[in-house]
Amino acid sequence: MIGPLRKKNSAACGMRRLALACAAAALAAFAAACGTDYFEIPIETPIQPKLDVSPFQRVLVYGFVAGGTDDVDANQETVRLLRSQLRTKSSLRVIDADVVPLIDVARDQSQGGSNEDSAGPREGGAPPRASSGNGGSDRGAQGVTLPATIKDEKDLEPYERLFANTAYWKRIGEEFQNPLIVTGTVLFMSRSTSGFVQRDQETFDNLGRRRVMPMRTYMERKGFVLRPKFVFIDGRTGATMYSESYREEILYNAQQNTPALSSYFELMDRLVPNFLSALSSQKIRGTRVLLK
Repeated sequence: MIGPLRKKNSAACGMRRLALACAAAALAAFAAACGTDYFEIPIETPIQPKLDVSPFQRVLVYGFVAGGTDDVDANQETVRLLRSQLRTKSSLRVIDADVVPLIDVARDQSQGGSNEDSAGPREGGAPPRASSGNGGSDRGAQGVTLPATIKDEKDLEPYERLFANTAYWKRIGEEFQNPLIVTGTVLFMSRSTSGFVQRDQETFDNLGRRRVMPMRTYMERKGFVLRPKFVFIDGRTGATMYSESYREEILYNAQQNTPALSSYFELMDRLVPNFLSALSSQKIRGTRVLLK
């Protein structure tokens, strides 16, 4: 009686194994047909500021040495844009004052004139402070010939001596109660180019299946280049704390008519996060994919 019972149990086990194997195969086929499940998880990566601004309660976006195309007043537009961004995304109080044409300040200094008259407006747009009799002691660019117009980087270089004039910047700091001073240069130039450009071309075959093929096409394009340099100056000492340069470019078809001001703001949108990261901690938002 023992022999037939073992044989019957062995047959039952074999049937169970076959059923499990079939079930596993069916699950594998179902997973292959449906694909792998995944989830996109939003994440935020904090970026620490490049400057320690804890000694300051106020920030003064003073003005910029600007050049390039005459279609946009890069000095005025850059000051307004940065002040607007700092009001909403910085803990520092933004000082309201007239925008200073730094080109004129640099030229006055290069001609050997006193800087007292070019000390800039007081907070709220009040007239500048009267001369204190320092004479020309802070003529940082005295004797340097400056280009009459700024069309490219070479024309801009002689003007950068202005940012090394610590006596001038210290006096500006005293005028506005020792804030963090933001200044620098902005070059916004038009640009034209031609050559082969790789573009993706969408096609459909006889069965309606979509294909994207890379194509090389000769094109004439025009657009703009934006090259700002942000200089952060300690209003207590007049010394430069930090500076950083950027370059952004945008090109369109030659037949496309895009206003210069619109292109300027589009390029500045790319740079503003980098500017703000120097003053306050920022968060970069992204996603990570997790498989289920």
